[in-house]
Amino acid sequence: MPKKIEVIIGGHGGHGVVLAGQILGKAAAFDGKKVLQTQAYGAEARGTLAGSEVIISDEKIGFPAVRKCDILVVMNQESLDKYLPCLKENGVLIVDNAVEKVPETKAKVFKVPAIETAKKTFKDSLFANMVILGALTKITKIVSEESMEKSIRESVPEKTIEININAFKKGLQLA
Repeated sequence: MPKKIEVIIGGHGGHGVVLAGQILGKAAAFDGKKVLQTQAYGAEARGTLAGSEVIISDEKIGFPAVRKCDILVVMNQESLDKYLPCLKENGVLIVDNAVEKVPETKAKVFKVPAIETAKKTFKDSLFANMVILGALTKITKIVSEESMEKSIRESVPEKTIEININAFKKGLQLA
């Protein structure tokens, strides 16, 4: 892994992108990295654009915002349209397969059926964020699977730990 990786996760409020960013950041910290995580979402929260930025580094992080991300994860078209200009030319783009129009890009593009899988397998799209985190982990290897599982266990309500872990594992399989 390079010395610093910048990640943006985007979706609608309710997609769990803020929680996904927090879990990713905590997993990176468990792996011994320095981490900075921020989030932004509309006042209405559910249904409005939401985003989470995570900077993972081997060294001190000098600037507290993503300038150009190495990895962009998007759950919907609106997020793709907003954040794609922030992706480095040779970056990694992970999109939910519900996103219909992915413009021509030099980035490596991975389509993941996170929302569809969460609905089919777990009967609730609420777990799509864990599915996409599994895919992100497998595709990019920016954090270890073990640290991600530990982070999930420490970040979600106790009664939902197993279903969230299972959704994460499903995402690992999809990638």
